Amino acid sequence: MNNELLEALNILEKEKDISKETLLEAIENSLLTACKNHFGKSDNIKVDMNPETCEYHVYAEKTVVEQVEDDVTQISVGNAKMIDSKYEVGDVVNIEVKSKEFGRIATQNAKNVILQKIREEERKVLYDQYYEKEKDVVTGIVQRYVGKNISINLGKVDAILSENEQIKGEVFQPTERIKLYILEVKSTSKGPKILVSRTHPELVKRLFESEVTEVKEGIVEIKSISREAGSRTKIAVCSNDPDVDPVGACVGLNGARVNAIVNELREEKIDIINWSDNAAMLIENALSPAKVISVIADAEEKTAKVVVPDYQLSLAIGKEGQNARLAARLTGFKIDIKSETQAREAGDFMDYENDYEEYDEFAESYEEEGYAEEYKEPAKDSYADDFEESSDYEETSPGGDEEQPYE
Repeated sequence: MNNELLEALNILEKEKDISKETLLEAIENSLLTACKNHFGKSDNIKVDMNPETCEYHVYAEKTVVEQVEDDVTQISVGNAKMIDSKYEVGDVVNIEVKSKEFGRIATQNAKNVILQKIREEERKVLYDQYYEKEKDVVTGIVQRYVGKNISINLGKVDAILSENEQIKGEVFQPTERIKLYILEVKSTSKGPKILVSRTHPELVKRLFESEVTEVKEGIVEIKSISREAGSRTKIAVCSNDPDVDPVGACVGLNGARVNAIVNELREEKIDIINWSDNAAMLIENALSPAKVISVIADAEEKTAKVVVPDYQLSLAIGKEGQNARLAARLTGFKIDIKSETQAREAGDFMDYENDYEEYDEFAESYEEEGYAEEYKEPAKDSYADDFEESSDYEETSPGGDEEQPYE
């Protein structure tokens, strides 16, 4: 019997990851419960259990008295001396209780105590396992649609992908494997409740960590992410090693690394740009692939004025303002984008070709007062001519959109 019990405990420990000590404690409590049901009380019951062999004995501590008033807690002098002649009145005698003598109800209650403890420990183990994975990415198998929510199997437990955390237009088939970001793990009476997401920006970051070795090792750091799930994501990266190109490391050979992430996100476009501590340069990079003439960024107010060539205005703003919106989220600046013509008409754009000296004085005084950062690369010829000669992008009509390459 002891060997069978030991083997059963070892199997439970291995399969459900419940420690043997916890199971032995559950058995001890079940025996105390059985004694209470059988005798009416268990205050004087003691369980002696060997954790190595699982051999156990149950004893009832009884006080030796002249006249017995309670059979459960007392024993007569005569009966005590039959056990051992040295016992006198007032001594405590340990009487072994045979568990086989327990009735059906007591046995059933003892069984329920053990099963309840196993279920509680199993829920606790599952909660601890998935709580450690909170804010991380896991692979799940689509089970079924529950209304507009989706039940996802994560192995030992099911998670809920709510409608708000699903990418619009994304449809899954049962048994399909997908990547999910664990938002929160809650402990409930029925086990851990796990909320997952496909729209969270951190999902993209975790996918890059798993796909790009340099990101996982900390050589390349993802400084900021802005995302419109299912459509486009912009990420700003920098390198802690001067010999490593952060954008190139994330893109991979022939785009292999970023394409693996794009495929997982169902063809969601990803723009990767270089991070800069200079706010103006960062804003220029964030508006990529649109070309920028000038940026004046107010670090205190977190606002920026951007001037782009006339033919690049629609590209800078993007379809329904998406490019500008993502750039603003990425940088944390409120960005006001104007074409060169609009800026000149509003008086916000200076003629650097004719008034370059005036511009130098203006920029120097503005910087000394600490209001803003200004980023501008002067040119000898007009900016419109330069961009027409160097740009790879064709002129687009207002409100148009172009396919943006991975940066």
